[in-house]
Amino acid sequence: MSVGLLLLTHGTVGEALLAAARGVFGQPPLVAEAVGWSTPDTLDAYAVRAAKALRALDRGDGVLVLSDLYGSTPHNTGERLRHEGVALRRVSGLNLPMLLRLYNYAELGLDDLAHTAAAGARSGIVEGHA
Repeated sequence: MSVGLLLLTHGTVGEALLAAARGVFGQPPLVAEAVGWSTPDTLDAYAVRAAKALRALDRGDGVLVLSDLYGSTPHNTGERLRHEGVALRRVSGLNLPMLLRLYNYAELGLDDLAHTAAAGARSGIVEGHA
């Protein structure tokens, strides 16, 4: 068994990040799905789609829910998912370094993967010099 990854993002950001990660990493070691939100969606309809994806991704070890922006509709929808009866952890600030770090440590449990995701996101941000 392994942890599932649910990406809750604006528009197609999640699908693009999953495609980019496959381009870098090849076959991903974790099952993942992206559910994008856009303006025509109602909050309830988006939450239903996210909950369906969450349940489908749960293989018994829980699901790590990654959102692109803290405090946004995708992030807040992730908060609503904690009532679905699936073990989950949430991390905001989704970026490609975070996703690649998770793929490199796919054997970790849910709690450790959440910490790894946050560390991967932070270490992937580097300020350059002229």
